[in-house]
Amino acid sequence: MSHDCARPMTDAGTYAFDARGVAKRFRHAAIFGALSALMPGETMRFCNDHDPIPLLHQIGDHFGDKIKMAYISREPGEIVIDFLVTA
Repeated sequence: MSHDCARPMTDAGTYAFDARGVAKRFRHAAIFGALSALMPGETMRFCNDHDPIPLLHQIGDHFGDKIKMAYISREPGEIVIDFLVTA
Protein backbone atom coordinates (compact mmCIF):
# COMPACT_ATOMS: atom_id res chain seq x y z
CA MET A 1 0.00 0.00 0.00
CA SER A 2 1.42 3.37 -0.94
CA HIS A 3 0.94 6.31 1.39
CA ASP A 4 1.74 9.98 0.94
CA CYS A 5 3.18 11.23 4.23
CA ALA A 6 3.31 14.74 2.80
CA ARG A 7 -0.41 15.02 3.54
CA PRO A 8 -0.71 16.35 7.12
CA MET A 9 -4.05 14.64 7.79
CA THR A 10 -5.19 11.54 5.96
CA ASP A 11 -8.55 10.62 7.48
CA ALA A 12 -10.54 12.17 10.31
CA GLY A 13 -8.37 11.79 13.39
CA THR A 14 -5.32 10.42 11.54
CA TYR A 15 -2.28 12.71 11.45
CA ALA A 16 0.87 12.09 9.43
CA PHE A 17 4.31 12.24 11.06
CA ASP A 18 7.17 11.98 8.57
CA ALA A 19 10.24 11.17 10.66
CA ARG A 20 12.51 11.51 7.62
CA GLY A 21 12.23 15.30 7.88
CA VAL A 22 13.29 15.50 11.55
CA ALA A 23 16.96 15.74 12.51
CA LYS A 24 18.10 12.41 13.99
CA ARG A 25 19.13 13.92 17.32
CA PHE A 26 15.57 15.29 17.83
CA ARG A 27 13.62 12.43 16.26
CA HIS A 28 12.70 10.35 19.33
CA ALA A 29 11.76 13.41 21.41
CA ALA A 30 9.57 14.69 18.56
CA ILE A 31 7.84 11.32 18.17
CA PHE A 32 7.15 10.99 21.90
CA GLY A 33 5.87 14.58 21.99
CA ALA A 34 3.56 13.98 19.05
CA LEU A 35 2.19 10.78 20.59
CA SER A 36 1.62 12.56 23.91
CA ALA A 37 -0.35 15.29 22.14
CA LEU A 38 -2.89 12.88 20.63
CA MET A 39 -6.31 12.43 22.16
CA PRO A 40 -7.98 9.01 22.63
CA GLY A 41 -9.24 7.73 19.29
CA GLU A 42 -6.68 9.71 17.27
CA THR A 43 -3.94 8.10 15.20
CA MET A 44 -0.45 9.20 14.22
CA ARG A 45 0.59 7.73 10.86
CA PHE A 46 4.37 7.44 11.19
CA CYS A 47 6.58 7.33 8.08
CA ASN A 48 10.25 6.38 8.05
CA ASP A 49 12.90 4.98 5.73
CA HIS A 50 13.76 2.08 8.08
CA ASP A 51 11.96 -0.15 10.56
CA PRO A 52 12.46 1.48 13.99
CA ILE A 53 12.35 -1.66 16.14
CA PRO A 54 14.20 -0.16 19.18
CA LEU A 55 11.89 2.89 19.07
CA LEU A 56 8.81 0.64 19.02
CA HIS A 57 10.03 -1.08 22.18
CA GLN A 58 10.62 2.31 23.84
CA ILE A 59 7.11 3.45 22.88
CA GLY A 60 5.63 0.22 24.27
CA ASP A 61 7.57 0.60 27.51
CA HIS A 62 6.57 4.25 27.92
CA PHE A 63 2.91 4.21 26.84
CA GLY A 64 1.96 0.58 27.53
CA ASP A 65 -1.55 -0.33 26.40
CA LYS A 66 -2.43 3.32 25.76
CA ILE A 67 -0.96 3.06 22.23
CA LYS A 68 -1.75 0.35 19.69
CA MET A 69 0.69 -0.09 16.77
CA ALA A 70 -0.11 -1.46 13.31
CA TYR A 71 2.10 -1.58 10.22
CA ILE A 72 0.51 -0.07 7.11
CA SER A 73 3.59 -0.63 4.93
CA ARG A 74 6.77 -2.56 5.67
CA GLU A 75 8.49 -2.23 2.32
CA PRO A 76 12.23 -1.45 2.24
CA GLY A 77 12.59 2.34 2.35
CA GLU A 78 8.87 2.83 3.10
CA ILE A 79 7.87 2.00 6.64
CA VAL A 80 4.44 3.29 7.65
CA ILE A 81 3.05 2.54 11.11
CA ASP A 82 -0.23 3.69 12.64
CA PHE A 83 -0.12 4.53 16.35
CA LEU A 84 -3.67 4.63 17.75
CA VAL A 85 -4.26 6.21 21.15
CA THR A 86 -6.75 4.02 23.00
CA ALA A 87 -6.98 5.78 26.38
